Amino acid sequence: MEREVRVRFAPSPTGPLHIGGVRTALYNYLLARKTGGKMILRIEDTDQNRFVPGAEDYIRESLEWCGIELDESPWKGGPYAPYRQSERKPMYMQYAMQLIESGHAYYAFDTAEELDEMRERLKAAKVATPQYNAITRATMKNSLTLPEDEVKQRLASGEAYVIRLKVPRKEEVRLKDMIRGWVMVHSAAIDDKVLMKSDGMPTYHLANIVDDHLMNITHVIRGEEWLPSAPLHVLLYRYLGWEDTMPEFAHLPLLLKPDGNGKLSKRDGDKLGFPVFPLRWTDPNTGEVSSGYREAGYLPEAFTNFLAFLGWNPGTQQELFSMDELIQEFSVERIGKSGTRFDIQKARWFNEQYLRAKPDSELADYLLQALAEHDITATHEKAEKIAGLMKERVSFPQDFWQEAKYFFIAPTEYSEKVASKKWNSPSVAVFEDFKNELPTLENFNADTVKELLTAILERHGMKLGQVMQALRLAVTGAEAGPDLMHIIEVIGREETAQRLGAAIDKLSGYATT
Repeated sequence: MEREVRVRFAPSPTGPLHIGGVRTALYNYLLARKTGGKMILRIEDTDQNRFVPGAEDYIRESLEWCGIELDESPWKGGPYAPYRQSERKPMYMQYAMQLIESGHAYYAFDTAEELDEMRERLKAAKVATPQYNAITRATMKNSLTLPEDEVKQRLASGEAYVIRLKVPRKEEVRLKDMIRGWVMVHSAAIDDKVLMKSDGMPTYHLANIVDDHLMNITHVIRGEEWLPSAPLHVLLYRYLGWEDTMPEFAHLPLLLKPDGNGKLSKRDGDKLGFPVFPLRWTDPNTGEVSSGYREAGYLPEAFTNFLAFLGWNPGTQQELFSMDELIQEFSVERIGKSGTRFDIQKARWFNEQYLRAKPDSELADYLLQALAEHDITATHEKAEKIAGLMKERVSFPQDFWQEAKYFFIAPTEYSEKVASKKWNSPSVAVFEDFKNELPTLENFNADTVKELLTAILERHGMKLGQVMQALRLAVTGAEAGPDLMHIIEVIGREETAQRLGAAIDKLSGYATT
């Protein structure tokens, strides 16, 4: 019988969730939904010294905002609870003891000073990467080098110790990665990792293997930075007798800086002016605020679509995918091996596409919200018309106000560059007539406004192109924008006439023949 696909996202609550972590969660979620499996979230808080208040809530809120639904989690519960490693602490020691009894792990009593001395000794001997391993453990203070009765005495007296994995000295460790194919590492490159710390808490290496096994995890999709640890994890599965149920591994490519040189970091975002976290984060210790995609105006569906393409591609020209479409098309096999360059302009492009696809009635709400903040009232119908005119010119919801404020606030300043080139006496004569004749229009709309302006221009022997930029300047104060006749329709005949009058007065100095 085929096993149900069960994937897990296992972040540590040590700060805000980096977008690389969100991408990992997204790929896990897509695989779970594609296969009808389960998406589990487990909080890996074995390192209590690095715990940051608020980080767990941040993780939950981030995933909710992105539309990543969890089947089992610390907040939802599930058949394999608890889902915080700190709450699972009592169960790990039995597996460490199983490894000691089978000869695959040992007690180590070395002090921090003794470990430092060992590293310095190896450095002096020109050893490139000093580590506690199959060779160096023979010179250290552990249950492999001390007499059995002394080991028992040290344990009975409560002396501090750690439990280390006994890595074989000469062995090829093989792992088949779903993205990279076969990965082989010689055991000489693996050190005797600590499995249980002196405070009785397991390290990540032991805890995540035990939890993945007990929670029936079938696929481990995680970042490339865990690839060097994967052979160690293979050994743990083997030594614990779980090799037959070991999950399939997929190590995701790195997210690279925009220039392609190195891993994307928070510092890159700060320097180049874009977020690297899904939501705004305030550091509880320093008060430092880091920007988030949500607060910057990115729509969650645009953000997840953008993230999905940072490493995966559908093999077609299609770029816009709803979450359901991503689920349908996703496959681990189409994830690339090499790092993916981060392109904030592409993220912006995705946001623009999703904004433009929204109905004008929904876009109007963004504008009305901004108007309320500026104590300006408008009907939903008017806001809808404006949103429809402006949506091709905005990248974020907040842009509607920035781009459309002239619909509500008459200009008081005018571009000197445009005025000096386009404002002249013949145009002013047209504008005077236009201002005076606007009230005579029976049906006031973009078409009738254009007909009136065209008729006035014919009387003056002028063409539309000769006055349009100056007219736009007078009515909006802007140099560019959507169709001016539609703008005038929304602004209204009285307001348009008033603005024309104000501009004629203010720009009189430019009205030369």
